[in-house]
Amino acid sequence: MPTTLPSTATPDTGAADQVDVRGPRFAAWITTAVLVVVLAVSAFSPVLAGVLLAVQAVVFAVGAALGPRRSPYGRVFATVVAPRVGPPTDREPVAPLKFAQLVGGVFAVVGVVGFLSGLILLGTIATGFALFAAVLNAAFGICLGCQIYPLVARFRRSTPIPAA
Repeated sequence: MPTTLPSTATPDTGAADQVDVRGPRFAAWITTAVLVVVLAVSAFSPVLAGVLLAVQAVVFAVGAALGPRRSPYGRVFATVVAPRVGPPTDREPVAPLKFAQLVGGVFAVVGVVGFLSGLILLGTIATGFALFAAVLNAAFGICLGCQIYPLVARFRRSTPIPAA
């Protein structure tokens, strides 16, 4: 859900809770490549596929906990890609991106459990779902987790917290 920056905004004066839309798409391309490799490797070594997917799960966890700027792929974008592509023209909020990373992490963990426990079909399906979401984001700018986030955020606000 990109938003256009006001004409007076610069990359340094934009809201702290907003990021350049190109960063998450770059991360989605790397994620896509990793997940394709995981699926290819799973055909001959489910254990290696599980290990590779576990590394991707850690990347998802860092993105969910620390946000897209401080995730491994976000740091690569900021240091290598962003200086070469010019200032951002669109930004998007961080919270939905963190939620999307959490969702990706859940699918990755399920995939890891599948591959490492011998439930190869489970690992393949979970990885396939994560790959589908990554491709949608990378190629078309559609972040499924970001689309789901408003529903989850609304549910969380309307659910009372029980007293201890």
